[in-house]
Amino acid sequence: MFTPGLPQILIVLIIVLVFFGNRIPQTMRSLGLGMNEFKKGLDGVDEKAKDDEHKPQEAEENEKTNA
Repeated sequence: MFTPGLPQILIVLIIVLVFFGNRIPQTMRSLGLGMNEFKKGLDGVDEKAKDDEHKPQEAEENEKTNA
């Protein structure tokens, strides 16, 4: 079977850059923005999980003070 070597891979990369070179910065920018939004979403989930961990303790303390 044909296994592409380094020269063949370089030729393909050059052809891709010639045809799609102007779209690469836009694609990378979109990818970066998407990654940032994903990280912000994960931080929001972590904060919500931490809040949920503390709420049962606060509820128990409120029940003790109200009883």
